[in-house]
Amino acid sequence: MDWSVSADVVVRIGEPALLPLAEVLASAESPEVARRAMWALARLEGADPEICVPLLRHPHAEVRSTALSPFKSLGEAAIGYADRLIPLLGDPEADVRQRAVRTFQEMGGAAVPVLRRLRQEPATGPRVRVTALEALAAIGGPSALSDRDLAAWRRLTRIKQLTETPESLHLCGSWYAVPSVDRSAVPAAFDLSDPEPVTLRTGASAWNHDKHNWRGKHPHERCARVFVGPAMEAWTLVFGNASQDTHRTADTDDQEAARAEVARERCAGLSRRFGAAHWYGMSCGDGWTAWCIAEGGEVVRFDDAFEAEEKGIVGTRHPAESGRLLPHEIVDTTAALDAVGELPSGAGPLEIEAFYARYEQARRELGIPDTCYATDIAAQLSVNPGALGARTRITGSGVLALTACGREHGHPAGALRV
Repeated sequence: MDWSVSADVVVRIGEPALLPLAEVLASAESPEVARRAMWALARLEGADPEICVPLLRHPHAEVRSTALSPFKSLGEAAIGYADRLIPLLGDPEADVRQRAVRTFQEMGGAAVPVLRRLRQEPATGPRVRVTALEALAAIGGPSALSDRDLAAWRRLTRIKQLTETPESLHLCGSWYAVPSVDRSAVPAAFDLSDPEPVTLRTGASAWNHDKHNWRGKHPHERCARVFVGPAMEAWTLVFGNASQDTHRTADTDDQEAARAEVARERCAGLSRRFGAAHWYGMSCGDGWTAWCIAEGGEVVRFDDAFEAEEKGIVGTRHPAESGRLLPHEIVDTTAALDAVGELPSGAGPLEIEAFYARYEQARRELGIPDTCYATDIAAQLSVNPGALGARTRITGSGVLALTACGREHGHPAGALRV
C-alpha cells in the first residue's frame, strides 16, 4: 500500500494518533520515515491544541517544531497559549525558533504587547529577546517595534555603515540606474518620501523580501517602498516598484507588455532630468532579462527577452551588446555538444559541473558567442549590482523610502537583515 494512503488513514484517526506519531518521528531510523511522520503529525484532524502542549517540551527538535502546527492554525486565538509558546522563541534549534516566529506572526496584532514585554524583560534570556524582535518585525514591520527598539536598530545601522563592505546583490527583479549622486533629487524624481538610512544588506533584504512577498495579505506590501542605494561609481541605483508602476501593470491582462511600457516611459522621463537613465531586469528562475537605455528624453535602446517578438526591439544594437547574442537570438550549438559527448545517466553534481565546464570551453573554442544579459550591459554602462565588492567606489548611504501607497499603508511586515 502506498504510504500516502496509510498516512491519510492516520490523519483521519486524529488525536489518538498524536503521541504514537510523535514517538515515530523522534525514533525515525531514516529521513524518509521522519518526513512521513512529520507530514502526518502536522495534518492530524481535530487535534486539540491542549493535547499538543506537552510536545512543545519534547526532547526531539522536530517533534517540538511539528507540535506548533495546530497553534499556528489557530491564528489570533493562539494568544491564549502564548506563555507556553514563548520558550520556543529561545529554542536551541533555529528551525524551531523560526516556526515559533511564524506561529506568533499568525496571531497578528494580538501578539505585539506580549512580544514587546519580552523585549523589556532581561530574565527571558537574550535568544528569546532577539527572536521576539524578529517576530515583531514579521507581524508589523517597523511600526510594530517600540521606540526603544527602533532607536537601537538605527544606532546599529549607523555603526555597520562605517565598516560595511559592499556585497553582490541577489538579482531577481528590476532596478533603475541614474547618473547622479544627488541624494535628494533622485528620490524626488520617483516621488519618494520618509527616507530611512539603511545598510546595503538591509536595502537588498527589503527589495528581495518585497519582490517575493507572496505571503503578504495586501497588494500594497509589494509596492510600498523602494531601496535607493548609495552612490556607486557616480551612479544611483533604485530597486523596487514605485506604486504607480505596480498599479498600472496590475490593471492589465498583459503585464509583461505593461511592464515594458512603464520602464520605457520612466527611463525617458528620468533621462530628461538627469541626461541619461537605464532600467535593468533579471529573473532568478525563468531566464527573463531586459534593459532600457534612455538619453536626453528618448529611449535609444530597449530589449526584453519576453517581449522581443511581440513588441520588437527599440533602437539598433548597442556597443555594450557587441560580441554577444541577444536573449531571443538562437544559435546552433550542436558542434559544441558533439565535442563534449553525452552527459552520463545518473551523473552526480561534480560530473554535471565538469560537463558544463567542458561545454563552455568548447563554445569558446568554436567561437560561439555567449548570450547577453542585463548584468553584462550594466557592467559596461553603469554598475552591475550582482558584482559589487571591496573595490566598488561608494559614497553616502542608501535609504528605504516610501512610495505613494507606502505613505498610505506604511512599511510592509517582515524582518530584514542588518
